[in-house]
Amino acid sequence: MLSRSEVEDFLFHETALLDAWQLEEWLALFTQDAVYEVPTAGAADDADSATSLFYIADDYSRLKARVARLMKKEAHSEFPRSHTARMLGNVRILQQNAERAEIRCTFITYRSKRSKTDAFFGHHRYVLKQESALRIASKRSFLDADTLRPQGRVSIIL
Repeated sequence: MLSRSEVEDFLFHETALLDAWQLEEWLALFTQDAVYEVPTAGAADDADSATSLFYIADDYSRLKARVARLMKKEAHSEFPRSHTARMLGNVRILQQNAERAEIRCTFITYRSKRSKTDAFFGHHRYVLKQESALRIASKRSFLDADTLRPQGRVSIIL
């Protein structure tokens, strides 16, 4: 069974990789059948990407392609890349068994680009699995604002 401090250390490592733009290393934290989803702003926790609009609804292969695209200079929305700083809080293990743990935490991600700083805030819902190491089987990033204004888009990984 995972302790909260083990979960926090793992999530802090994930945010450090994202802030350092080490996207390939970040991708290695995911299981091969993982999903990464960002529902529309203000969506309920039980929103389903099969029946509702999501900003991002990636399976592992699409997530891998997203990482490859963001690492290229041709990714115009992120070249030059944004500078980010992430903070996590209220990390809670909702339930767990020997195979998986469901986690909820709050986040704020600051993004600075072209002399403008935006703040994205909300909560993440994770499913973590223990394989050869702890891995992300599912990550959902819920934006708790009711709109994407003033940002207008999500071009970074939350």
